[in-house]
Amino acid sequence: MELLAAAFNAACAVDHDSSTSESDARDSAAGHLPGSESSSTPGNGATPEEFPALADSPTTLTEALQMIHPIPADSWRNLIEQIGLLYQEYRDKSTLQEIETRRQQDAEIQGSADGCPSSEEAPEEDEGEEEEEPASPPERKALPQICLLSNPHSRFNLWQDLPEIQSSGVLDILQPEEIRLQEAMFELITSEASYYKSLNLLVSHFMENERLKKILHPSEAHILFSNVLDVMAVSERFLLELERRMEENIVISDVCDIVYRYAANHFSVYITYVSNQTYQERTYKQLLQEKAAFRELIAQLESDPKCRGLPLSSFLILPFQRITRLKLLVQNILKRVEERSEREGTALDAHRELELVVKACNEGVRKMSRTEQMISIQKKMEFKIKSVPIISHSRWLLKQGELQQMSGPKTSRTLRTKKLFREIYLFLFNDLLVICRQIPGDKYQVFDSAPRGLLRVEELEDQGQTLANVFILRLLENSDDREATYMLKASSQSEMKRWMTSLAPNRRTKFVSFTSRLLDCPQVQCVHPYVAQQPDELTLELADILNILDKTEDGWIFGERLHDQERGWFPSNMTEEILNPKIRSQNLKECFRVHKMDDPQRSQNKDRRKLGSRNRQ
Repeated sequence: MELLAAAFNAACAVDHDSSTSESDARDSAAGHLPGSESSSTPGNGATPEEFPALADSPTTLTEALQMIHPIPADSWRNLIEQIGLLYQEYRDKSTLQEIETRRQQDAEIQGSADGCPSSEEAPEEDEGEEEEEPASPPERKALPQICLLSNPHSRFNLWQDLPEIQSSGVLDILQPEEIRLQEAMFELITSEASYYKSLNLLVSHFMENERLKKILHPSEAHILFSNVLDVMAVSERFLLELERRMEENIVISDVCDIVYRYAANHFSVYITYVSNQTYQERTYKQLLQEKAAFRELIAQLESDPKCRGLPLSSFLILPFQRITRLKLLVQNILKRVEERSEREGTALDAHRELELVVKACNEGVRKMSRTEQMISIQKKMEFKIKSVPIISHSRWLLKQGELQQMSGPKTSRTLRTKKLFREIYLFLFNDLLVICRQIPGDKYQVFDSAPRGLLRVEELEDQGQTLANVFILRLLENSDDREATYMLKASSQSEMKRWMTSLAPNRRTKFVSFTSRLLDCPQVQCVHPYVAQQPDELTLELADILNILDKTEDGWIFGERLHDQERGWFPSNMTEEILNPKIRSQNLKECFRVHKMDDPQRSQNKDRRKLGSRNRQ
């Protein structure tokens, strides 16, 4: 679920809260912002003569927009050109900042619970310099805003840092909620610029290198770079339209209508590129292993300062990362727009189209790898029973592995039995279970099978050491059209629970899925990326938020990711728990809003909103 990863969401919320609270303080003080260097910024002692926009303060956003001038095209293009970060760096900085923001929010609830004692202890903290450090968390709020573009060649951090914004007086006009929304839309635009910069480097520095062209066969070059030129062309047009929207007015009216149109009509190039990922990765590995000239040239190109120490593989995966990230950025906007507004409608439409694109990308990748996997499994199977066709376009592997089966009739089960258990091997597909025994030659002899929908599992209670991690698998109708029962032993508690969850996915778990619409649920956030090693595992990206559905004592969690509802197992040490119940509740509410079904009123007005979006083009 990966290369997704989560975007700027909570970071914007906290840091913009900080900035907007500073704006409120600035308004109430009618003077200077503490620690601010921009004394000429509107609101910091500016006069109506200096800034006509402040002469008579409008009360609505519509009135405010009429008083604000468009941003000069040259000024905006200069901003885009000065974005120095490659997309990989941009993305890492934002996700790490989001993780740190949630940590601070979790710490705040503990501080608020102990608010009175901490205030009483404040005088004692002044007595010694060493005791002043605990007061640092509140001070962090007053630090400068997140610098996603922090580098020697980039001047700007956020939308409100633009000189045109600071000199227009708009920060004194707009409500804090609107400023947060502006920042969310601004990040979508600037991140697209960073993404295009990285794509351009992939093409100009790697793909079009004359020495590389001579080393690679045309077919190898085609598999390695696929249709990246088409992807870059779409990104360029998309970015130009976003730029034009920004040039219309320094207060951005909307960007989701543009996202919707491109997702519906142009982003199919991403599906083509991502679907080639399996062959791309394989070809890249083969070239590194078999062609020394390729390996040496790539190492030389990667060492160029332009690449910032990033490998070619990080550039090749950019389109997949961007399309999943773009969906998260639209989610971030959707959380900040007014409910039942036109902008909410366009955001929902854009999000829905992006979900379709991302789903098609995922299916494209899976289809390629699943087909090869099913062919390989079919070749290894020998049927002792009536043969079952394994290869099917609608079938894929969910889990495979060895378990111990209790042998002999129930009456003979004693701890003195030397061979109480014997090895069996299970292949669990999305619609079928195949039970085998491994035989010489890396083959598997099939002796039973059953449709997945006719499986039932039961965990044994009060187990002794010998029967630890044992569960009962019941086939309501097996290959002989009979009911069959197997008592199976796993190697660990987590392996037992993982098998039980996969065999009977609708089995009640310890915790409840977010789809139950509870206002609270145990949650974790990903602090270390994790790549799934088994089909039943979940690939995690930094800052992913997941509901805990089940967990084991030996360090595994079965979770459901909020932004796409994908489920799977992952190591608990890749995550950390979100302790603040208010944050957990807010995460769920935002998720409900993003994924809510169309209500009757929205369905009736859908065509009207789309027409309105087209009229704004």
